[in-house]
Formats: sequence, structure tokens, C-alpha cells
Amino acid sequence: MDALNPQAIAALTALLDERLDFSSVVREQHAADASYHAPQLPQAVAYVQNVDEIAEIARVCTEFHLPIIPFGTGTAVEGGIVAASGGLCIDLSRLNRILRVSPTDMDATVEAGVTRIQLNNYLQSENTGLYFPVDPGADASLGGMAATCASGSAAVGYGTMRENVLGLKAVFADGSIVEVGGRARKSSAGYDLTRLLVGSEGTLALIAEVTLRLKKLPTAVSAAVCPFANIDSAVATAIGILSTGVPVARLELLDEVQMQACNQYSALDYPVAPTLFFEFHGSENAVVEQAKNAEDIVREHGGGPFRWATETGARDRLWQARYDAYHASRALRPGSAGYVTDVCVPISALADCIRKTKEALADLTFPAPLFGHVGDGNFHVVCLIEPGNDDELAQVRQLGQYIIELALAAGGTCTGEHGIGLGKIAALEAECGAGIDIMRRIKQALDPNQIMNPGKVLRR
Repeated sequence: MDALNPQAIAALTALLDERLDFSSVVREQHAADASYHAPQLPQAVAYVQNVDEIAEIARVCTEFHLPIIPFGTGTAVEGGIVAASGGLCIDLSRLNRILRVSPTDMDATVEAGVTRIQLNNYLQSENTGLYFPVDPGADASLGGMAATCASGSAAVGYGTMRENVLGLKAVFADGSIVEVGGRARKSSAGYDLTRLLVGSEGTLALIAEVTLRLKKLPTAVSAAVCPFANIDSAVATAIGILSTGVPVARLELLDEVQMQACNQYSALDYPVAPTLFFEFHGSENAVVEQAKNAEDIVREHGGGPFRWATETGARDRLWQARYDAYHASRALRPGSAGYVTDVCVPISALADCIRKTKEALADLTFPAPLFGHVGDGNFHVVCLIEPGNDDELAQVRQLGQYIIELALAAGGTCTGEHGIGLGKIAALEAECGAGIDIMRRIKQALDPNQIMNPGKVLRR
């Protein structure tokens, strides 16, 4: 990797002074996300404080052809913030102001470094009666969540970031600051640039501010947990609940391997069996009715016992296994690296895809729990491999390719919420076909020097 151009260093130092960091420790902290992808160090890290500063940095980077890699919290899992070509990592953590909240319009504008928990704590402290429902599990930055089109367990009830981002302020490679979208609840004005940037993973522009839809806190919540004799029965129950129109806010599946891991990690005593986790939102009467309707469908498919609760502490205890799922998986093999798959399929294809995936998992030489947001057809496998073990990595890559092929054959997608990053470029090409050429044209038009998070989403 070439050293930074002295003129570029001088220009960036003039802008940032001590907030431009060349130390090995800081660069290492910004070299990898939560994935298996090998760390690659940026040449420097810039701690920015406002959007105008980002724009000035972009102009410098364009002049000297210096790659720009945005960094939020580093919690993504497809290598999206790995500095594959070196360059300047722009750390957005100091862009952490909540700029505006409108309880009447049920929306908020925040800087990109604000995390979802920070926003929800603020909304609670101000007694707004509102919250932001998109929950990917980690306390990710909202700019990063927009960049990857994150979702998580509440997507079946509330949608993904694509449905919940109203507008953005973004900085493009030439330093232009552009506001896209707005606060209106609908618009038919021109091309939808907001949704073009949501999910673009920093390859088209750097997101500096996000305007978000908020939701009313539900009057009441009920939660339920139910084991099944096999995966097919559990998935059939999930499909039955969705197809009969029972309103469900969260609907999660953990397989028997994952349940055993959760029991061990959290000192629980759940049956070691495929298990569905439900959550219902609404009025006090509605959430009781929803839980009872779900219980009837569970019985039709031979599931049980069906345990449910409405009191907060009891709900949390029921859901403890799901809350701890990822950490419990990692504890199955201490010191392992977690390789997390992510596909999404039509609900009608879910049972077949999961069944075939489970058959493939039986041939692996390492633990691989399966869990999923089955309410919207999204499921994951956490492959726990030994770092540096080429044979295990080869098994995982073969498995990942197989699961992607299953999903695409079923009319699904290679990623429901993790994004493409470094790891799924070939999968995106297989999924989109000639559409890749359109994406390349857009990339070339907006980033002709290929400095915006190069090597991610599209081949260089």
C-alpha cells in the first residue's frame, strides 16, 4: 500500500488537526467489522464533526484519488468497512446529535453517528410516546443502518430501514452536499434518490444525516414462546399465522442447536427443539386476542406448550434465549470466528429452504446454529470456525454458496439485511444479472474516480 501523498496529508491536517489519526492502534480499531473478513488497515482515520467537514475531506480525497471508507460502530458482518484499498476512514461517531423530533409528525432527524438506543432513550426521556422500531440487535449507528438497509426481528411488523427512512443528507465524492427525500409521507416527485442511497453501503455517497419515521409505543405487548417437534412444523405454524392475518410484531425461529446454546449460555431450561418466539403489539385486549389466536394455530401444527405473558419482566424472561442468541452461539466454541449467512426467501419457500439447509449443516465438522426472522422469510446460519483453519473456511464458503443458490432458485435474495460488502459480490451478480450493468453506470456517474468505499458491492 502506497504512503499517503504529502500534499493530501497537509490538506487533511489543515482541516482536522489532531482529529486526523495515523496511529496503529486507532487504525487497527477501524480495520474490521464483526465479520470473518480479514482486517485491512486504512492509512489514516478522520474524526469528523459536521457535514461541511466531510464535504471538504471529500474534495481533498477526490483531488488525490484517496479512497473514503465510512465507519459507524463496526457492527456489520460483510466486511463493509474493511479498507480493501487503504485510504481514509471517516469515523462518524462524533456526529451524534439528535437534531429534531416532531411528535405530531412522528418523525426525527439525526446525525449519522446517533445509535438506535441513543435515539430511543432520548424519545423516552422526553416523554414523546414514540420510538424507532428497527432493531438489528446491535446498537448500530443509524447512518450505518441506513447504509446497509438494516432490519432485524421487528421487520415483519414495522419494515426495514428502506421503509423507515424519509430522507437523507449525503456527501458525494465531489464534495457536494445533497438532501434527498423529505418529511412528507408520500411523494411522486422524480427519481427516488433516498432509496437509491439506502442500502448503497457508502459506495455512492456518505450519509451524514437521516430523517426517520417514528412509531407510537404500543399500549400493550404480549410475548410467547413455543417448541416444536421439528423445523417443518415450526415453519408451517409461522406461515399459518401470517396467512391468517394475525398481527405479529416479531416472529423468530431458533433451531435445536441454537436453543441448546442459549440454555447453556443463559442458564435456561427450554426444550432443546426448534422454537418460535412471538411478540404482539396493540391494545390490552388486542394483544391477548392475538396470542390466543396464535396458540390455536400452534396447536393445529402439534406445537406446545405455548407459554405467553404480558408483564414486562415475564416477557423478557420468555425472550431471553432470543436476546442472547448470537453471543450464545459464539460461546459454543470459544475463540471461534463467526461466519454469519443471510438469505431471504418468499414465505411459501421458507420450509423447503430451511429443511435443505439443515440437511447440509449435518455434514459440517463444526457447530452451526440456525435462526431467523421467519415472519419475513429471512434466516441465518452462524458458522463457528477456527480462525486460520482453511478447511473449515472452505466448508463455510461452500455452504454459503449452497444457501444462496437455494434462495435464488426460490425467487429470494442473497441478503435480506446484512448487505453485500466484500463477501457477496458474486452472489449479487448472480441475483441481478444485467441489472449489475445499470448499477455500474450509476456508480460511474456518481463516483467516477472510484473512491467511495471501493471494492464493496461491485467489482472494481
